[in-house]
Amino acid sequence: MKRFFDAIIGSNLYISAAALLLAIQTQIQLTGTARWHPYLFLIFFATLFEYNVHRLTTIIFFPQALESPKHQWVRGNRHLFRIVVVISVLGFCATLFEAKTEVLIALAPFAVLTVFYSMPVSKTARKLFRLREIPYLKIFLIAIVWSAVTVLLPVMYETQTFSSTGIRLMLLERFLFVLAITIPFDIRDMDTDQEGRLRTIPLTLGKASSVKLAITIMIAFTVISMIHYSTVEQWNLVSAFFVSGLTTMYFVGSKRLQSSPWYHYGILDGTMIVQALLVLLLNTL
Repeated sequence: MKRFFDAIIGSNLYISAAALLLAIQTQIQLTGTARWHPYLFLIFFATLFEYNVHRLTTIIFFPQALESPKHQWVRGNRHLFRIVVVISVLGFCATLFEAKTEVLIALAPFAVLTVFYSMPVSKTARKLFRLREIPYLKIFLIAIVWSAVTVLLPVMYETQTFSSTGIRLMLLERFLFVLAITIPFDIRDMDTDQEGRLRTIPLTLGKASSVKLAITIMIAFTVISMIHYSTVEQWNLVSAFFVSGLTTMYFVGSKRLQSSPWYHYGILDGTMIVQALLVLLLNTL
């Protein structure tokens, strides 16, 4: 079982499933129903493509990164990793042909941000520079891209007209949730970020204050979500976001869970899956 979880997490199938489920969750938030649509393939393979290409470029430009625990699965399964990279590239390219032109145009800026987050945008005699190395930008960039892809793409494919206020609130809620669960990743990277002289929130505030900030952001997400959906009497969503917010706050603040090798890529990334499943489950009741 451990090898199975290591494989789906290390190959980025797990995080891609999270993106897919969040998009389905958005469908329910918009229309009250979930249904299969080709753009879901685009979201899944775009996520699989970006995360695997990011990992590939990291180990190409920074070979020492293979010694990091987060690249342990790649180190032990290089051939399988190459196969997954090829599948993700082919799947992503194939789904692009099925996407609407206006959707591709709308998502192009976020795609550019994502590419340059991973790929070097400049090279000096001493180092390579990537967007993720701009002080404090990394986690905000991740939250913005995830919010745009998992909220705006389902909105653009729906034929109904929706309240602009509702869409803005959904974007804000998704942004806050992803931002909160991303802060612990910066806490994990404090040593390497300090060595690379990269300014991040944890290096500025400290570990304890950063955890408190993440919990505060999660409280804001929970309160905004509950007010948003109680005003439109969608009590199933109120319940789902309340439970999701509380459990995620526990996961973010739990010192016991932080010692688990699956804490970041399994538990924290899994909070997105849990939230989507809660919405799916409570929507059927």
